[in-house]
Amino acid sequence: MAENIEFFLNAKKISTNVHPAKTLLDFIRVDESLKGTKEGCREGDCGACTVLVGEINNDQLKYKSVNSCLYPIGNADGKHVVTIEGLNNERLTPIQEEFNNEGATQCGFCTPGFVNSLTGYVIEHKELNNIDAETSIAGNICRCTGYSSIKRTAENVVEKINSLNLESQSRIIALVERDILPKYFLEIEEKLKSFDIKPANKCISKSTIIGGGTDLFVQHADSLMNEDVSFAKNFGLNNIQVIDNECVVGASITIEEFKNSEIIKKHFPSLMKQLEMFASLPIRNSATIGGNLVNASPIGDSAIIFLALNAKLRICNNNNFRIINLNQFHKGYKTFDLYEDEIIEDIIFQLPTENEYFNFEKVSKRTYLDIASVNSALNISVTNRIINSAHLSAGGIAPIPLYLSETSNFLKGKGVSSETILDALNIVQSEISPISDIRGSAEYKRILLSQLLKAHFIKLFPELIDVEVLL
Repeated sequence: MAENIEFFLNAKKISTNVHPAKTLLDFIRVDESLKGTKEGCREGDCGACTVLVGEINNDQLKYKSVNSCLYPIGNADGKHVVTIEGLNNERLTPIQEEFNNEGATQCGFCTPGFVNSLTGYVIEHKELNNIDAETSIAGNICRCTGYSSIKRTAENVVEKINSLNLESQSRIIALVERDILPKYFLEIEEKLKSFDIKPANKCISKSTIIGGGTDLFVQHADSLMNEDVSFAKNFGLNNIQVIDNECVVGASITIEEFKNSEIIKKHFPSLMKQLEMFASLPIRNSATIGGNLVNASPIGDSAIIFLALNAKLRICNNNNFRIINLNQFHKGYKTFDLYEDEIIEDIIFQLPTENEYFNFEKVSKRTYLDIASVNSALNISVTNRIINSAHLSAGGIAPIPLYLSETSNFLKGKGVSSETILDALNIVQSEISPISDIRGSAEYKRILLSQLLKAHFIKLFPELIDVEVLL
């Protein structure tokens, strides 16, 4: 399978007919001999392969960091890919200089990824701070130096860039003038706008459909090179909108786009922080909502969130569509209600009313950058301390992301109290069937879910829950 793919790689226009499932990492290193982008884990964990990808969004050029080892070149069509070579000037940039000054590199293998990630943060944020700067490089691992020098580097970059007072100017122009970016960046936006925009196409074939590829390329990168593939980004499913008090999320929306949506921040402010536990920033920049649901992982964070929101799926093929409840979508381990010629088009859920409360909890071996041992979400409506409705979900305790229907029904009409929680715990345990695996024993997972249910109520109704009773 071959198709013409056009994009800019640093300052160079690329027009290629390589297989669209070829990873961007392999194209950069093998086809273009740009060796600054490193091959490490090939699973999106180490960040050695991190590059920047710029694209026109709402008539503006926006950049994000991605793991090129999991990024198909077909998704680069019409975009700007920036490697470490594309950031180099005749002398060290201020960001590179700070890595040098602080001794924040040793073997140097990981350094290009760190520089790319931190540069992307500087491009996209006018008001820099240390916490967000550290978050921007959280997907990058260094095996030599420890992180104190890298943390100091990020802090120095924040202080240095903030001192330049760039707020009133075009960001790209200002960064070029200060030698933080090379001059060719000034021409990229117009060059990307000159590409022929391919119209959104919802025609579904029997090809393998790739969303972000962040899980698909971990497991099937080689076999994809022998398949016909198409890309969810071409289906036009990249909007989040409100229609009649329902939030409609296009299946191609990335986790990071969902997290930063003004609609989501307004109605679910706690999710902003909670979704930072969903992998690293480069993964969130690529992984799509629809792809995460179809991946059908029993511990997928987004599935657990949307199950608690009592979401529906709009599923379509060439000529028709149907709407099903998400809690009926997953049929068994890695199996789901989706025919060969269908895709998920939208995820739809009611926006919360004044008396509704939402919480998501996750336990993993590491707090960040790890998959869950057990995760859970609760969406609950309460009036005068009485539960009007409840939707409870959990992952890691069954072959599928599980909607706990019996517990949810039990909670309806009950008062918010420690005694209600204790009664609900017995029903929860009867609904789940965890197994022992690398994430923990079955007994451990049962204990975790009980603790997470308690955590939901303690966090949402601290004044009504007697923690001593729950111990």
